[in-house]
Amino acid sequence: MDTEKKTARYGRILNQLDDLLTKTDNPDARMATIIAVLHHKFNYFFWTGFYFVQRGELTVKNYQGPLACQVLEKDKGVCWAGINQKKTIVVPDVHKFPGHIACDSRSNSEIVVPVRDRNGAIVGVLDVDSTVLNSFDDVDAVNLERIVGMIYN
Repeated sequence: MDTEKKTARYGRILNQLDDLLTKTDNPDARMATIIAVLHHKFNYFFWTGFYFVQRGELTVKNYQGPLACQVLEKDKGVCWAGINQKKTIVVPDVHKFPGHIACDSRSNSEIVVPVRDRNGAIVGVLDVDSTVLNSFDDVDAVNLERIVGMIYN
């Protein structure tokens, strides 16, 4: 998808979520809504979901797509990299990422966005996988960061 079309689509999604997320302040309900909208609006989103830190482990939460790894090995893979580096991670080719965790061998590229609670602490990540190499870019990163910021606001 070209940059202009992608930017416009994110604009429409942000407007839609801005309206939908006013119905409740429950973070789980907001995450479920965000995942449903994102997963069905982008054809290159193969797996779309959240992992949250629980008792020192990164555990799957709301998601859409094929079965997920329930718990991700500590300090390994893209999701933990996003948490440990405290920033969005864009991986053009997951097969070249050291320590990548392959929950589904069809995934080829990935983006991970840290989720911060109301106090600014990182509590988890939004994780999106694609079967296509180089699916994610700065447009995804900026807009997914804005969307993730809507969970606790």
